[in-house]
Amino acid sequence: MSASTTVQDSQVLTQTIIGARRPSNYFWAVIAMIGGVGFLLAGLSSYFQVNLLIVSDPTDLQFIPQGIALTFYGVAGSLVSTYLWLVVLWDVGGGYNQFDKNTNQVKIFRWGYPGKNRRIELVNKLSDVEAVKAEIKEGLNPTRALYLRVKGRRNIPLTRVGEPLPLSELENRGAELARFLGVPLEGI
Repeated sequence: MSASTTVQDSQVLTQTIIGARRPSNYFWAVIAMIGGVGFLLAGLSSYFQVNLLIVSDPTDLQFIPQGIALTFYGVAGSLVSTYLWLVVLWDVGGGYNQFDKNTNQVKIFRWGYPGKNRRIELVNKLSDVEAVKAEIKEGLNPTRALYLRVKGRRNIPLTRVGEPLPLSELENRGAELARFLGVPLEGI
């Protein structure tokens, strides 16, 4: 599930957004780590002529060209794995959407990459919200996302990037949010 919704005293609606800490990223980080370390150890085994692996014996490989290629792939796989683990650790893309009728504010918060723009926070007035827009594109690269249409701004994405929401969940979340804000739901 991509987000959980919490309603507090019918005046505040908070949606938690899962960023990089989704199961698929953990899976690919582990796979890249296993592959990268395996290739790196195989390449180093062929160079030092000492078996560093328990599943095979790459000491029979010539370092040039096979061992150097294995070492290159090992370094590349290890770098990809390190990047994936850092993105998961930093929870890039994670955050929340908060709609508060008490303060008349919409707050969209996301975590970014470390640096001066680590915290991405957009604050708007509820009265500036014109509609909740659902974007649905089918085909080879499907898109199913919710956006907030605000006066004087581009559409603000409310759902996470990367995995399209199931159509029923998109409709339910869009209708719930539009009903809470008292604005129309567009695109469905």
